[in-house]
Amino acid sequence: MKQEKSLWKLACAAVVTLSMAWTAGCDQGAGGEASSDKSKAEPAAKVTKIAFVTNGSSDFWKIAIAGVHKYEQEAKIQVDIKIPPNSTPEEQNQILESLASQGYDAVGLSVLAPNDQVPVLNKVAEKVKLITFDSDAPKSNRLLYIGTNNYEAGKVLGNELVKILPNGGKMAVFVGMFAVDNAAQRFKGIEDVVTKHNIQIVDKREDNGDRAKARANVEDIINAHPDVDVATGLWSYNGPAIIAAVESLGKKGKVIPAVFDEEDATLSGIENGTVACTVVQKPFQFGYLASKWMHELATKGDAAIAAIPANKMIDTGVDVITKENVAEFKAKLAELKK
Repeated sequence: MKQEKSLWKLACAAVVTLSMAWTAGCDQGAGGEASSDKSKAEPAAKVTKIAFVTNGSSDFWKIAIAGVHKYEQEAKIQVDIKIPPNSTPEEQNQILESLASQGYDAVGLSVLAPNDQVPVLNKVAEKVKLITFDSDAPKSNRLLYIGTNNYEAGKVLGNELVKILPNGGKMAVFVGMFAVDNAAQRFKGIEDVVTKHNIQIVDKREDNGDRAKARANVEDIINAHPDVDVATGLWSYNGPAIIAAVESLGKKGKVIPAVFDEEDATLSGIENGTVACTVVQKPFQFGYLASKWMHELATKGDAAIAAIPANKMIDTGVDVITKENVAEFKAKLAELKK
């Protein structure tokens, strides 16, 4: 009898165990929907897609990208960096159209051809929050420009040229493309100042972003105009190209470079007396502020648009670097790059 009771208990235990196993099995199937419902109740947050598009590659853009990374760290977001390898408007257009088709929320760029690219810029602006920095396209539907007032920056360098040539003289101007807004405005600012002080612009040359051609242009002009006093570069890499040409031709002290931006070779040229001065922008601010505004436009919508200045421009200003302040400037620059 005791044996029968024991067997009965074992049978009951087996039934209970099987029942629990069956219930667990059912929970894994039907219960999966309950688990899925929880995940549906808390969908993953939308990733904000932002892109920073330069007009090429140079030390100047390395500093700007350091500003982008600074904001990324502060806001805990990602900003995608896009660099057209050959600095052509066609490459930049392809990048912009690709970003728009990928559903980016905001895009900022330094425009290579401000007039020719307007149709593409406007098409992209229909899909993304579009801003410009460094080089503007004021005829486009971009929301905001962040950077230098390039006409005023040109006037600043023009006044430095007057100090270099107080009795007048001859100069030549070099850049990638004069059609680009920043180049056109800088040149006009320089021209408006120097022509009033008997300084003649004897020639100007474009290199279309070709570094070898940038140097060859300077050498050609110096050989063609042996009486030229000053060589001015409007884009960052033009400074080093001018320095290399002047030194290779043995013209140090005879042809004086006065340029834009803070390439390492330009600052070294100021230190060793080859370069008179450089007018520097604030590329770190370009990167930082462009990232900040793109992020806010992408996430705050109308509130961010309402905060845009009435003139749709944020002027970051310029500084003049000479032998007197180059060491201090280089120290500050090193801190920004950390």
